[in-house]
Amino acid sequence: MTQMNRRQVLKGAAGLGAASVLLGPRAALAAGGSALYRWDLVNIFAQTPPCAEAGGWAASKSVDGARIVVRGSGTFRDSPGHAQNVTGGGTYDITAGSATPAQSGTFEVIRFVGFDLAAGTIPVADCIGEAADARAGRLTVAIVFDDGSDGVLEIGCRLMGTSGSVMEGITATKGIVTFWNHEEPAPGVDGNRTLFHVLG
Repeated sequence: MTQMNRRQVLKGAAGLGAASVLLGPRAALAAGGSALYRWDLVNIFAQTPPCAEAGGWAASKSVDGARIVVRGSGTFRDSPGHAQNVTGGGTYDITAGSATPAQSGTFEVIRFVGFDLAAGTIPVADCIGEAADARAGRLTVAIVFDDGSDGVLEIGCRLMGTSGSVMEGITATKGIVTFWNHEEPAPGVDGNRTLFHVLG
């Protein structure tokens, strides 16, 4: 099956509701639980004073030591009834592990899987949107890579006041490889930082 055919099939299946999706408990949201959101991997310390801005990266490792670094952004509507309303994607770079080869390329978000909202407020200036619209939580989306392989991207955002059980960063899968061991951000260093904004 060609890459284009794979993408068309996956999108078509999502649009018809043919793919079953398991959703965890979700917080009550505005607009009947179908709010529009933006996600970003962000930089904080590129400006003085610090300001959250798009264009950052986040990384995670697999069991064999391979490391994936992801850059990207996108939008989604938090409602199973609007599962096709996702945009976005980005780039990825994989440093080889003992069994995973080095790779790089692009990925596209093709399907919304789930979103769980968490409490929290942004602790620095917001250069992406309004600070009042910044949100913490966990997003899971299905993605397709430019070599035709399928995957899942999970993005966690922990802000000031968010439970310490919430991941900050990403995990991902690509084909049979699971990059499960996410990297937490280091104080004063850009990388492994994420942010959600509610758009409407």
